Amino acid sequence: MIEITKDTIIGDILDIAPQTAPIFFSIGMHCLGCPSSRGETVEEACAVHGVDVDKLLAVVNEAANGESAQ
Repeated sequence: MIEITKDTIIGDILDIAPQTAPIFFSIGMHCLGCPSSRGETVEEACAVHGVDVDKLLAVVNEAANGESAQ
């Protein structure tokens, strides 16, 4: 089981769970390949994009672990 936290680096998430990319696109992270976005933590990305980090983590963890959204 993959556990993604507020401190997980976006690039690391994309490396282990590329299926999460559309989730990041949906919050406005359209430059996932650029060095700065790949080096941000989930918490930093949420702060920049005005997204609730806990809600995003729930969705990203579900997708990373192959669970269907409830």
